Parts: sequence; C-alpha cells; structure tokens
Amino acid sequence: MSRISLSRFLIEQQRKNNAIDAELRLSIEVVARACKAINHAIRKGALAGVLGEAGTGNIQGEAQKKLDVIANEVLLDANEWGGHLAAIASEEMEHPHPIPTDYPKGGYLLLFDPLDGSSNIDVNISVGTIFSLLRCPDGVDGTDEKVFLQPGTQQVAAGYTVYGPQTMLVLTLGNGVHGFTLDAEIGSWILTHPNMTVPEETKEFAINMSNMRHWEAPVKRYIDELLAGKEGPRGKDYNMRWVASMVADVHRILTRGGIFTYPRDAREPNKPGKLRLMYEANPMSFIIEQAGGAATNGHQRILDLQPTALHERVAVFLGSKREVEVVTRYHQS
Repeated sequence: MSRISLSRFLIEQQRKNNAIDAELRLSIEVVARACKAINHAIRKGALAGVLGEAGTGNIQGEAQKKLDVIANEVLLDANEWGGHLAAIASEEMEHPHPIPTDYPKGGYLLLFDPLDGSSNIDVNISVGTIFSLLRCPDGVDGTDEKVFLQPGTQQVAAGYTVYGPQTMLVLTLGNGVHGFTLDAEIGSWILTHPNMTVPEETKEFAINMSNMRHWEAPVKRYIDELLAGKEGPRGKDYNMRWVASMVADVHRILTRGGIFTYPRDAREPNKPGKLRLMYEANPMSFIIEQAGGAATNGHQRILDLQPTALHERVAVFLGSKREVEVVTRYHQS
C-alpha cells in the first residue's frame, strides 16, 4: 500500500466536495516546507552556532533565542512571495507583516508562533511551531490589525509541528485531526496518525506547580482534588507532566489523553492569562476540539472569544473533555 504524503492528502481534500481551495492548500504546504527548514536548523544546534540568546526582545518583552529569530525569518521568507496570503502576523512582531508590494496578494491570513517553548532549546527538549489560517474579507487591507481579530471559530485550518525524537506535523482543516511524520530521507511529510482523538477521561495533568501560591480558588480546588488521588473526591491517582512547551504538552495529551492548564494568577492580576489567544490558544483549541476534546478559559469556550488585540492573552484549560468540564464548572460556580 502506498504511503500518503501531505501534498497528496491536501489534494484529495481539495477534490472531495471542494473541502479546501488551491490557495489554502498552498498556504499549508508552504508552512510545512518552512517547518522542515526550521527542523534542520534545530537539529544542527551548537554545530551551526544557533543556540543561546539572540540579545534582542520580542513584543511580549521576552528575551529571544537565536532560533526564535531564525524560525520567524524562515516563516516570513517562505510565505511572502507565493501569492496566497494577504498578510502575516507573528507572536514575535508587534504589527502584521505586509506582503511586499511587488508580490501578489491572496485571500488568507497566516498567524504563527514560530518557536513555542524556545526556553527548552539549549537543554535539547522538544519545541514546536504553531500556526493558524483565517480568511481575509474581500476588499480589506490585510495589514490592518483589526482584520486578524476573528474568533477562533473562523479558523479554516490550524496545526503545529513538534520537533522531537520524530518531527511531526499535526493538522486540522475542520474535519478531524491528522498527524504527519517527517521522513527525512525523502524530505516528505507522511500521514502516520489519521483521525487522532483525545480520550474523554485521563489520569494525567499538565500545570506549572511552582505557581500554586498565585492561583485562583477554582484552580487550587481542582488541582488539590487531583493530588488527593484514590482517597480524594476523584477516586483515582493522577500523574503530573510538565514540559514547559505547549506544543509538547498538547501533543502528549492529543496522543494519550490528559488536561493542559495554564491559568491566570495573581502575579499579573490585570492580565486574563499568560498564553496568546491568537497564536497559541485558538489554534490549539481548534485542534483539540476537532479531536473530540474541549478547551475553555475557565468560563467559556475559547473558540467563541472575540479577540480585542493581536497579542491578547488568555487562560487555557484544554484536553480530555470530562476534565475540562470539571475545572470549568468550578470557575463558573
């Protein structure tokens, strides 16, 4: 039986009831190609002198790693000239990136976190790239920040690449979730995990326990119940896993179940959370929901949130449906 490449998969999706169009297919293929280049740079590591700090900061006020800058440039360069995008937005840049005037413009908007979990790079732990695609309304200037401020329900595709022991691209077009593994020998993404699903129940959770003293009461209640184990109200023992790379943590949950939690806390009471709605929470929530899981900010479905700013932050609870329902109920009550 022949193996199904990403290109073949997308072409077949385009043929089936016009599930996607040619511009959207090209948009995904270009991002996937850029991720192969990022993977190559990460694999070189110290051999290519790409580890360590870049000596610059991003719009979030965070110190950038050299690979943060490289990954951002790779994605920009790959997506500027194909004629499939109206504009690009990156977590690393304050404003949308315009398509150069000498190139044609397309009908889609691309958002990405070029290298999620980059604090793990220097210790050789998995990191990833997250991306999301939206339609650009006809006749609208794609460089206007407001055109990107669409709720997550308007995403037409989302995905992430995890650079781990195997490099994988996980993708949704709104009709399920499919995983592709990079075959480095032939340079192709091969469909290896069709129709990925999140188990409804789990015995694993992911959270940064060092922030416990800053959590709000509903989060403390929920985590205390998990830690109580068999003797507690949940009646079973839980294991905690925390990679500090959203891509790696979510990929584990997508593969074997669990709940990923990054709540707001008292350190920055004026902010509704730490993670970025447009670059992290929306695409990951789209993927998790398409795999049968759930995603909320503790009070409501993340994909229903109306963004108000390009770099807006949000609390995130996503993963196995029953666990997300419990922690959301505690917030609502």
